[in-house]
Amino acid sequence: MWSSTLFSTRKIAVVQSLSRIDYWLIWGVGKADILAERSFRKEVQQLRIGKGEVFRGEGILAITKALLENGVGYVGGYQGAPISHLMDVLADAEEILGELGVRFESSASEASAAASLAASVHYPIRGAITFKSTAGTNVACDALANLASSGVTGGTLIIVGEDYGEGSSIMQERSHAFAMKSQIWLLDPRPNLPSITAAVGHAFALSEASNTPVMLEVRIRSCHVYGSFVAADNKRPEFTVQDALDNPRRDTARVVLPPASFVHEREKYEKRLPAAIEYIVRNELNEFFGPDDKPIGIVLQGGMYNGIIRALQRLGLADVYGESAIPLYVLNVTYPLLQDQFLDFCRTKDHVLIIEEGQPDFIEEALRAMLHRAGLSITVSGKDMLPMAGEYTGAVMLDGLTAFLSKAAPQMLADSLRAPNKPGADPEIPDLSATVPPRPPGFCTGCPERPIFAALKLAEQRHGPFQVTGDIGCHLFGSLPPFNIGGTTMGYGLGPASNSAFHGGDGTKRPISILGDGGFWHNGLNSSIGNAVYNMGDGITVVVDNFYSAATGGQDLLSSRADNAKRYTKHPITKAVEGVGVEWVRQVDRTYDVTKMRAVVEEALTTSYNGPKVIVASSECMLNKQRREKPKMQKAITEGSRVVKPKFGIDEDVCTGDHACMRLSGCPSLTLKKLDDPLRDDPVAHIDQSCVGCGNCGEVADAAVLCPSFYQADLVYNPSNGERIIARLRRLVIGWFQNRRATRRLQFEPPV
Repeated sequence: MWSSTLFSTRKIAVVQSLSRIDYWLIWGVGKADILAERSFRKEVQQLRIGKGEVFRGEGILAITKALLENGVGYVGGYQGAPISHLMDVLADAEEILGELGVRFESSASEASAAASLAASVHYPIRGAITFKSTAGTNVACDALANLASSGVTGGTLIIVGEDYGEGSSIMQERSHAFAMKSQIWLLDPRPNLPSITAAVGHAFALSEASNTPVMLEVRIRSCHVYGSFVAADNKRPEFTVQDALDNPRRDTARVVLPPASFVHEREKYEKRLPAAIEYIVRNELNEFFGPDDKPIGIVLQGGMYNGIIRALQRLGLADVYGESAIPLYVLNVTYPLLQDQFLDFCRTKDHVLIIEEGQPDFIEEALRAMLHRAGLSITVSGKDMLPMAGEYTGAVMLDGLTAFLSKAAPQMLADSLRAPNKPGADPEIPDLSATVPPRPPGFCTGCPERPIFAALKLAEQRHGPFQVTGDIGCHLFGSLPPFNIGGTTMGYGLGPASNSAFHGGDGTKRPISILGDGGFWHNGLNSSIGNAVYNMGDGITVVVDNFYSAATGGQDLLSSRADNAKRYTKHPITKAVEGVGVEWVRQVDRTYDVTKMRAVVEEALTTSYNGPKVIVASSECMLNKQRREKPKMQKAITEGSRVVKPKFGIDEDVCTGDHACMRLSGCPSLTLKKLDDPLRDDPVAHIDQSCVGCGNCGEVADAAVLCPSFYQADLVYNPSNGERIIARLRRLVIGWFQNRRATRRLQFEPPV
């Protein structure tokens, strides 16, 4: 063990062995000091602007403004990319909502949000909810099906954030299937602020005109597109939730029970669908662009419009104002499809391209059937020109349009900027898949979930491999290298339920389930923990408690440690599981203590108690912690206050280079470094500047008995005069010893 001091006029670094520092005390914070959600308090003030003023901002904020302009009475939802920021914006705009008499609720789950729309079944209240699709739609499906069956009196809007592509964090499915299944009208507006905000208003009106819920699909690009539109005045609800409470209504014809449920099914086709079609046609929700006299045309989802226009511009077939040389039929309403409107578009065409993102190709098959029934012999292209699956990016659109025009209108393509065989039209792009290594997602630097998996890995070393299931959330990254723990996930809060088939209760080898605090409160307490208690399952559940719904953006939970003026927090998970009957419960208050984490896991594996065992492993999400601490620390440094910031390093002379620390940590800040020493060929471990000083690497090294090469350096900003003097003395002494050792070291002269 050794120590040293480095000095500068602004900061000094005290280097110590890990055993001589309590980094938790340095970085620990009081419970009341913890914050959660990202703040949009400044941005939401734009929601107050009135008629004629120009609104500028992101799509998410524009949707919120449109809700207020259209007299929404209540709003709910559950966070999830790409719609998380909409919930955050609504939370920060709660004061503005309250001034207008709008009720806002951060729902416990998507099912809770969808069920709240029941307020619009009997009452003429406009309600809106939002969540991530399709994971959220799956959870809300039961409530949405009942809502669509009973029908609505007030306009109801379901805003779903679509994330269909390689970067999506969920299974690849589409909202379209849910809309068709339950007969909910689906809007897919062009991705610009005027179109999106207009769609919100039309969605409410369409819902009321047809007594049917309406789903508004906004892709990730729409959520974050920046633009402007001319605002209108915010509008108080014409009928509020308080009005409904004061004047209760009841109509058994709206209750989903036989024979009413069969009547609802007939209403969908006989009354609601014709009313919806009449509104869509009368208000021209679908749009037409380009000339009428061309023998080719393109039918596209509204959300694909920007990509198509950009591809046409690159082909020289559209200008910067969006004027297209090819007729476009833009489906801002993708369900229901309007047969007469589509056939009118096709009558003067010989060849039509249908652009539909994702699979199955619902729209293409429906439009082909319309043409067949009408007896129109038109060549239709679609998924034969474009990929069946995956996001339709600009490059995908360009290739698909090029293929279509090569077949349907080669002369138009020959005159364009990207004609086939034109020199430089298709630059050769090298295939780097065999050269560039894959980059799977992983835990953030300093993530408190990493030491949990390190402890499981160490327990696995002693007891053999386990049957492990994961859950939706950051902890699912544990199934990837370097941990390779967990093999399945069935849904948010369903991690332990996914292992229920293995809860035999014989105590010989117990399955382990990972469950996050977000999933726990979303669905896990009942469907997973309660289910295990009822069936006396002898499994182990590790609840990762990082104080927030971290995977969806850091929103508060029931168990959050924050002081939240508008939410009731600080409800321990341990009390909740004990409340449903779990008798074996252990709390680990600091997950970075790998030795303790491993001991608790091994206790659960070896105890004679038969029944569900729950380990609650708690430490604050490092991403949220840094989001809060960094600005405070920088402010303190700027003001001249003394601030201590821990950093970790590795002694190159001590490190053996076996890299076991990386296999048990996987921290992004822990990497490799090539030495200049000619006697050492292998690289050694190295901690880069992204280190946040969590101490996990050192804890893992200690728990696994790896090596003593890790050290901690405390960077002291704005040190006292005494610390400056001590730092100079330390540097002089250490420098003298280093120079003395250097003179005795064997030197190798390079050949002449």
